[in-house]
Amino acid sequence: MGLRRKGRSPPVLSPEFVLQNHADAASYLAVGILLGLMFEVTAKYVIIFITVQYNVTYTIDDKSEHVNFYEYGPKDIATIFFYMLIAIILHAVIQDYILDKINRRLHLSKTKHSKFNESGQLVFFYLFSFVWGASILNAEEFTVNPTLLWKDYPHSRMLFQVKFFYICQIAYWLHALLELYFQKIRKEDIPRQLCYICLYIAHISGAYILNLQRLGLILMVPHYLVELIFHASRLFYFSDENKQKGFTVWALLFVMVRLLTLTLSVLTFGFGLAKVENPGFSIADGNFNVLSVRISCLGAVCLTQAWMMWKFITFQLKKWREHIKKQIPKKKITNTKNKLTTKELNRANVINGAAKPEDGASPRIRK
Repeated sequence: MGLRRKGRSPPVLSPEFVLQNHADAASYLAVGILLGLMFEVTAKYVIIFITVQYNVTYTIDDKSEHVNFYEYGPKDIATIFFYMLIAIILHAVIQDYILDKINRRLHLSKTKHSKFNESGQLVFFYLFSFVWGASILNAEEFTVNPTLLWKDYPHSRMLFQVKFFYICQIAYWLHALLELYFQKIRKEDIPRQLCYICLYIAHISGAYILNLQRLGLILMVPHYLVELIFHASRLFYFSDENKQKGFTVWALLFVMVRLLTLTLSVLTFGFGLAKVENPGFSIADGNFNVLSVRISCLGAVCLTQAWMMWKFITFQLKKWREHIKKQIPKKKITNTKNKLTTKELNRANVINGAAKPEDGASPRIRK
């Protein structure tokens, strides 16, 4: 017997090598950063990548109680980079140990396979983000009192959970840009995914930099709930095409969340921030409460919501037309069957000019 030839591994640092081993490279780099904490020389540099920076401590009413708040700054880029590596590693773990095993059982086509992987990854992210964001909103008071969304602006000081939440959000969507290359996404799907990934990065980063973290958080949580329902429904649809009830729930909540987003945005930018006592523009203080910034933010939110509603309406009309096309041939078949008249039935019962008896016996042959 001849020896079995093994496939040649791609050369080091070639595009194929990077695609096959990008998760391993990210894990080695993350472990190397963590190992830097063991040495005093590198610990003061490595700590920037791991922990949240710009801690500010305040005392309450001249007492011994200390409250820790956080601000943002250039060092957050290093923290975002580290947690982007963690997102790449988790993406590979979910893909290899969960989604690929399910795909082998379902035997999906290439188109459904790519959509299944996309929805599977997003379901885990949306579920985790929704639970985390809802827990933060539950601890805050501005969910009950909407005036806190603009009261005492600028909100340059954040709690640890709020800042860490935003850093993880930005890190995940930056990692999603890299995964478009690492996962060999089809060319037909790249424009669609690239569009919504860039929208996420722009809106979340804008809310973080402009000190609109409260508004961004209260808008993200219901939006993530709607997206969670949609992608979970799509996973069930791929497993069984008869399971489509989840899309109905998603359609109702989608419209409601769009209205909620527009309402809170108009209240905040159009009425709330316009009446704040300290309007002005100051990068050092984190105050961006000027008319041009408010109009730009409100316009960006309104255009995004209008674009999403337009895509939603065109999607629903497309599905409605496909449903009608499937129903028309069935109606034609049933109508043609019911058009048999009594004369046609009588003709069918006559054979060679003689009436065929009901019992099916052959008619009497005439000489």
